[in-house]
Amino acid sequence: MASRKVVATNRKARYNYEILDTFEAGMVLRGSEVKSLRAGQVQLKDSYASIRGGEVWLESVHIAPYSFAEDGGHDPERPRKLLLHRREIDRLFSRIREEGLTLVPLQVYFRDGRAKVELGLARGKRTRDKRQSIVERQQKREMERARSHRR
Repeated sequence: MASRKVVATNRKARYNYEILDTFEAGMVLRGSEVKSLRAGQVQLKDSYASIRGGEVWLESVHIAPYSFAEDGGHDPERPRKLLLHRREIDRLFSRIREEGLTLVPLQVYFRDGRAKVELGLARGKRTRDKRQSIVERQQKREMERARSHRR
């Protein structure tokens, strides 16, 4: 079993989007970016993935510059190439184009020493759907409280 060390989670993604499918992709990173990731210096808020020229790119992910890097490190907001199989990219591209879906990063983690990102194929939620999610979460919390008081 592969060890998985989660570095960052996009908590707003599951609130703002209905996740239909998930994919795991490798990331092309510079050395200073890997060091910053290991230190947990990454933010996924408002980030997304796009397909350009037959390649998948991770946009708007902030990886803080590594303070000990020699040449000043890296650009924190630069687009980062994601590694997926051609068949997966083609399938994603067709679903995004036909169904109007979005690719959203859900988690960044290390698996067997390699940086990975979990992408979610998502459909945006409407305000009423978000309210419904809040109500369901509150009901679940109340049920758990009732169970714990019974014990």
